[in-house]
Amino acid sequence: MAEAVDPPFDRFDQGFNALDGWTWVGTYGGYFLQCDRLSEFEHGFFTRQWSGRGPQELAAALSAGVSVHRTRQIHSPLVLAATEAIAEPWPEGDGLVSDAAGQSLWVCGADCTPVLIADRARGSVAACHAGWRGVAGRILPAAIEALERSGSQRRDLLVALGPAVRGEAYQVQLDVALQVGKACCAPGEDPAQSLMAAGALKPDDSPDSPGDRYRLDIRLAAHTQLLNAGLGPEQLSLCPLCTVAEPMLFHSWRRDQVKAVQWSGIVAQG
Repeated sequence: MAEAVDPPFDRFDQGFNALDGWTWVGTYGGYFLQCDRLSEFEHGFFTRQWSGRGPQELAAALSAGVSVHRTRQIHSPLVLAATEAIAEPWPEGDGLVSDAAGQSLWVCGADCTPVLIADRARGSVAACHAGWRGVAGRILPAAIEALERSGSQRRDLLVALGPAVRGEAYQVQLDVALQVGKACCAPGEDPAQSLMAAGALKPDDSPDSPGDRYRLDIRLAAHTQLLNAGLGPEQLSLCPLCTVAEPMLFHSWRRDQVKAVQWSGIVAQG
């Protein structure tokens, strides 16, 4: 039986304590993070405490008897129907949309943004792995459009953007920032200026910077993309936790250069 619990560590930094709109949930296997905006849906952003346990086991922490759906992630904008991803070998892709009730959809990452989407009217859900390539390829609008084809309406969608690398820890070249910005800005806007206005892009003025580097907050870029896709700020929640800055909580490729991930999942109601 899962229940809300106090944060799981004795020592926290300021960012860890500032979790308005998010709740730690304890269960028999450990704890995971939930977004209050999606509280009517069984879902979770899992931590490194669950290392070694895949979606088949993690699904039981969310709901008994659900089917498990995942992909072989390739940093793409490809979104699949859940029934296309039901067994090994897992199909390639980075997003899933439910097409039946009782499906649990899973994505993993170690700095990229895990994004869970829920239709509060129909119970349908989506899950996306949104790194810079996925955001540049417009994976989130693609997931929204897939939900719409099944009957969803944008005004009914709720979105949780989970723990990911923050801008201060993510250095990119200008061409990467421009690819992301072009996919996130409104028509006619300057890509770099659009991201800067959203706080998602800043020049890297660190002493060891080559001079052509920027700091990209992929979480804020994805948030901007969703706003420009027609969702309102009241439909979106962005987790303040940074995977790089929280070594007790999360694996991070940027920090450790080790291939290890944490999973995020959501269960469809309809």
